[in-house]
Amino acid sequence: MIKVLFVCEHNSGRSQMAEAYLKKYGGDRFEADSAGLEAGELNPLVVEAMLEEDIDISTNATNSVLSYFQQERRYDIIITVCSPEVSEKCPIFPGKTLRLNWPFADPSRLSGEPEEIMADLRTIRNQIKYKIIDFVAEYKGKGLNIFLEENGA
Repeated sequence: MIKVLFVCEHNSGRSQMAEAYLKKYGGDRFEADSAGLEAGELNPLVVEAMLEEDIDISTNATNSVLSYFQQERRYDIIITVCSPEVSEKCPIFPGKTLRLNWPFADPSRLSGEPEEIMADLRTIRNQIKYKIIDFVAEYKGKGLNIFLEENGA
């Protein structure tokens, strides 16, 4: 199993969605976790948007990347789903680890009428979903070492 960690600022939205989609679409090849630079609170609108996809994340805990680092967890791939500037604050995990940055808009910063916010959130959710589907398809049929080498690890 390829161990993947998704990281964002508070583990309240983007990283939670990415983890859930990787478990759904790549669960036979990948083991997924998510964490934030600081653990926050799960965004209820993200929970609602994921329920529209028949994925229930309502009982997920929010986790701190620092606690995973202190537990000496090892990951093959760490994917930050926040801005490149924020992603640079993520600690370096030991071992040969591929680091990727997939910057998605932050659901907690959406504004407007409730319908507009949910429409924008669905757009972010779908961007994450299709990025995960592409990621799984790209990896499929390759060994970990080939995948890591092709992606600069």
